Amino acid sequence: MQVSEAIESRRSYKWYDAEHKMPEETFKELMECAILSPTAFNIQNWRFVRITDSSQREEIRKAAWDQAQVTDASELIILCFDTKAWQRDPERYWVNAPQEVRDMLVPATDAYYKGKPQVERDEGMRSCGMAAQSIMLMAKQLGYDTCPMDGFDYVEVGKLINLPADHEIAFMLAIGKPVKEVWPRPGQLPLADVLVTNSF
Repeated sequence: MQVSEAIESRRSYKWYDAEHKMPEETFKELMECAILSPTAFNIQNWRFVRITDSSQREEIRKAAWDQAQVTDASELIILCFDTKAWQRDPERYWVNAPQEVRDMLVPATDAYYKGKPQVERDEGMRSCGMAAQSIMLMAKQLGYDTCPMDGFDYVEVGKLINLPADHEIAFMLAIGKPVKEVWPRPGQLPLADVLVTNSF
């Protein structure tokens, strides 16, 4: 499948075959692609919480307005981010880079994030967004459909996954084999309405 085909055919599916199990090798392939997604300063701040326990899925579904895809999708991933990833042994993010690059970027990472909680949070949301798009497009290639979700109680889900205090949840992603077709795109804006050249 061409990337353009995956982009054009990707939709948010809500209803999944609850009996379908994704092969473990397929899941691994999917996630190996996810971790190639870009992050600023290569801090790789995403953390992916894979929910496989059915009772835990039921509890998350309760915290997500009883949305069926939480329990019925083959995979449920909660995309989180470590707000302090930038300071956790940052040399490891540049271990294969030339020495002059390491000498420049490791201290620059500290200067960019230190004492800036909003920047840390913004970075996490950007990173998780890019990783999720990688997952969604790769899932399409592998014959699966997806549904990104922010319709849930973040605090309650954080408790259910024992979210560390220095981590945050970006959103969830359901992945599986749909059992219903989605409706046509409900109202796609023309490119001319959203593309601005040089300035507004």
